[in-house]
Amino acid sequence: MEIEVLKSKIHCVKVTQANLNYMGSITIDEDLMDAAGMIAGEKVQIVDNNNGERFVTYIIKGERGSGCICLNGAAARKVVVGDIVIIMSFALMDFEEAKTFKPTIVFPKEGNLL
Repeated sequence: MEIEVLKSKIHCVKVTQANLNYMGSITIDEDLMDAAGMIAGEKVQIVDNNNGERFVTYIIKGERGSGCICLNGAAARKVVVGDIVIIMSFALMDFEEAKTFKPTIVFPKEGNLL
């Protein structure tokens, strides 16, 4: 049996941009992606701590070292620049493996930097 478990999380980053006129996704600073073990195109769940919104989208690689967290397309309507969000990715794995798996959790500093 396989189950879906938390693979990685970027905890409490600030939304820096919201671009309604772009095909849907979230743009994430590549440094944050690397630290969390996330890749471009990966499915992620976004949770907005300010308004309680939860939604799913996919990652676009952002400029390294920029601190960029930009919600694009329809997702831009679910956030306000300055909101604090949590970005989570999940993985399917064997039930026994999942019991000992440890997700990667990143706690960015001010400016969404490491």
